[in-house]
Amino acid sequence: MPYVDGFVLPVPKKNLKAYRRMAAAAGRVWKKHGALQYVECVGDDLNQKKVASFPRAAKAKTGETVLFSWIVYRSRAHRDRVNRKIMNDPAILAMMNQKPIFDFRRMVYGGFKVIVKR
Repeated sequence: MPYVDGFVLPVPKKNLKAYRRMAAAAGRVWKKHGALQYVECVGDDLNQKKVASFPRAAKAKTGETVLFSWIVYRSRAHRDRVNRKIMNDPAILAMMNQKPIFDFRRMVYGGFKVIVKR
């Protein structure tokens, strides 16, 4: 079964265009190094009252929206190999040296084993 890295992060709405450009570039790098799929989604229907919500999980502030993103790999070992390459890729290193587009401290992240795939 595949392995998935998942992310939830708050992004100021004024930075969405810049985030989209950065994410498109990052997606190309992840795919170049072997990721099977790279997906970035911007929040649309987030005002949940009776269940935990993405904005609360990411501690989103006024003027921010939440992005839900995932990257698919063949396995956890494959993810680890790809990520080692990513952390040495000049394009990613350059992105890491730019002014942050969002608050990394409020990003929710985890690796997941797929248990059902249809």
